[in-house]
Amino acid sequence: MEFEDLLPVIAGKLGGEGLIDELCKGFQVLMDKEKGVITLESLRKNSATMGLQDFKEEELASMMREGDLDGDGALSQMEFCVLMFRLSPQLMQDSWFWLQQALHHNNNASL
Repeated sequence: MEFEDLLPVIAGKLGGEGLIDELCKGFQVLMDKEKGVITLESLRKNSATMGLQDFKEEELASMMREGDLDGDGALSQMEFCVLMFRLSPQLMQDSWFWLQQALHHNNNASL
């Protein structure tokens, strides 16, 4: 099973908040403890812990570039979570469903 196949399974078992908690734990494992962000170096160093040991240097660098929304060369916790959602097409589809359900619930609650 590939990484992107696991996120919908985790979301299904833990719900939205549980998924975010797990992503935050993953961020903590991969981040540079002194800087508080994920750097390419910390990603390289800690990637085996998360099952990413088979990724090539260019793949890790590409993930960093794709996730680095503010261009500072590192991933903040928010950038990491957004990247994880973007890497999981099924989770992206599911997130639209969850958003629609929440909006529908809020609209009905205000009536």
